[in-house]
Amino acid sequence: MSYFSLQNYWWVLIALLGGLLVALMFVQGANVLLGSRKLDKTQKRMILNSTGRKWELTFTTLVTFGGAFFASFPLFYSTSFGGAYWVWVLLLITFVFQAVSYEFCHKKENLLGVKGFRIALMVNGLLAPLLVGAAVGTFFTGSPFAIDKLAIADPAAPVISTWGSGWHGLETLAQPHAMLLGCVLMFLTAILGDLYILSNIEDESIHTQMRHSVRSLSVPFLVAFVAWAVILMLGKGYAVDEAGVVSLEPYKYLHNLLQMPAVLVMLLVGVVLVLFGLWKGGFTKSRKGFWLAAPGTVLVVMAVFFLAGFNHTAYYPSYTDLQSSLTIANSSSSFFTLKVMFWVSMLIPFVVAYIAYAWHAMDRKKITSSEVEQTQDKY
Repeated sequence: MSYFSLQNYWWVLIALLGGLLVALMFVQGANVLLGSRKLDKTQKRMILNSTGRKWELTFTTLVTFGGAFFASFPLFYSTSFGGAYWVWVLLLITFVFQAVSYEFCHKKENLLGVKGFRIALMVNGLLAPLLVGAAVGTFFTGSPFAIDKLAIADPAAPVISTWGSGWHGLETLAQPHAMLLGCVLMFLTAILGDLYILSNIEDESIHTQMRHSVRSLSVPFLVAFVAWAVILMLGKGYAVDEAGVVSLEPYKYLHNLLQMPAVLVMLLVGVVLVLFGLWKGGFTKSRKGFWLAAPGTVLVVMAVFFLAGFNHTAYYPSYTDLQSSLTIANSSSSFFTLKVMFWVSMLIPFVVAYIAYAWHAMDRKKITSSEVEQTQDKY
């Protein structure tokens, strides 16, 4: 494989991991339900046990996503994780509290009490998708940084990437379009959580509540998603010419969509699957909506990554120094590194097969109230 092919291969793999991460964040979305007053203690315990069986898959995917980005596109990793570090620190803190909460929520004489740990899980359910969405949103809005690769030879300050804001990532909160994508992910993961609980728990009262929640969340989710997409298509994008010069181009992402028919089809199929899943879960008696919406989510997220990185586009633009913007070509690892990792990535299908087997084994028996009350193996 050529260097160009390997760079594109790893961007596709990064997009796939990003899609899987968002789909698996149904765990975060479902945990928001722990604050519902319409669910009793036993029902909340059932939800906690349902998500408790899967939270490690989400966290593992997050770590794999970050590790793959670091290995294949180290300049992005050093720029974003080293500059916009408050976003990533807050995200990791919420996941740490999540892990601790699952372990100690119902332990006797725990420090924060059951309510305190449930609040921590709810904060993770709201904040984690919001931060991930806002971070991906900066792929289109840009960030304040500068790149100087020659600085690596400076013994006094061998720093390639410098961040142009003292807020170190929190300035994203002032970017409406990026935050709008964060809201889209927050609503989407909540809906995915409802759909998963609907499929995984045997309780008619919970089923009723989940269907009502899906219907309630569908409107703000669709409004936010359509608004984000329209702004993206009608706005300017960061185009890269053959010489590597970055410039602002009107309707750049609309052009990307039209010039890459495969991505357009992927996006449309993903949107249809998500909408069909919403309809099945919220407006029918079916409990299979999750298995439509989750694959649809993966396809939509992958399409978004392709819009950001392919077709001569800077996937991590700098709005303070256009020529410092990162592209797939100028931010990737060496040919040798990408080639070695390519062969290592051949193990991924075996890992996915193991995850699928473990998932099937855990979900072979649906969660019931009697199981939660009687078994000792519970959260």
